[in-house]
Amino acid sequence: MLTQSPLKTLSLEEYRNLETIAEVKHEYHDGEIIEMTGGSINHNSILINLIVLLKLALRGTNYRLQSSDLRLWIPQYNRGLYPDLMIIAGEPLFSDNRNDEILNPCLIIEVLSPSTSSYDRGDKFRYYRSIPQLNQYLLVSQGEILIESYSKTS
Repeated sequence: MLTQSPLKTLSLEEYRNLETIAEVKHEYHDGEIIEMTGGSINHNSILINLIVLLKLALRGTNYRLQSSDLRLWIPQYNRGLYPDLMIIAGEPLFSDNRNDEILNPCLIIEVLSPSTSSYDRGDKFRYYRSIPQLNQYLLVSQGEILIESYSKTS
């Protein structure tokens, strides 16, 4: 989840340096950093269940499950984001040889929160669509039994 108050404008290098020592995560939005807040108990329970299911389903495959501790870099929009979950096919591609910032998820999962659902469906989805390897985007509701699935058609 995000709070909507930008902290300060930073260069990409300043942001990356800050994130290596920060106690809380921040998203990078073309110079602005936005502090992320903690998730709810429902949000965390859903994530844990998804992690368990996906780890079992992906066992023995060439797919890697990653959590929101790994940053996704979107060069076209100059954005550093922390999706709830990502799956990478094969080897991860790292941005600028950094092992904390990847470029190539094939699937992204976001657990919707009331404060972020519009962003997750709108601007964030637009940023994600610029990732060449991305084939599927899942939005998981906390408030009802609902998963929205968006897939690349060609």
